[in-house]
Amino acid sequence: MTMTDPIADMLTRLRNASAAKHETVDMPYSKFKANIAQILKREGFIADFSSKEAKVGQTLELNLKYGAHGEQSIQGIKRVSKPGLRRYTKSDSLPMPLGGLGIAIISTSSGLLTQKECLDRGIGGEIVAYVW
Repeated sequence: MTMTDPIADMLTRLRNASAAKHETVDMPYSKFKANIAQILKREGFIADFSSKEAKVGQTLELNLKYGAHGEQSIQGIKRVSKPGLRRYTKSDSLPMPLGGLGIAIISTSSGLLTQKECLDRGIGGEIVAYVW
């Protein structure tokens, strides 16, 4: 079975694993997904991530992060730009999810960046997802 949107699949796996209080979540590896995981780790939404060899190809394993009383660090995650409808933004109209409390992951010519990094560099791009 072919997957039309592997990024939406990644975000759905994260959302479901976080809601079910799982420690880790596995998914097929790609550089784009690894870059998203790197941003999530840097912004404090996940504890760590690693890639490991599987029977076929590689697997990306994400270690989820929870608060002291078991509260989720990822309260919400939403795919914005989809294969059927791409969403782009200019540097002067970057989105601020939850009034700046969340992050927007944006695919630019300089790689994947958050909206804050795009604002500092003055570049826009395709809005991949919102995380809060």
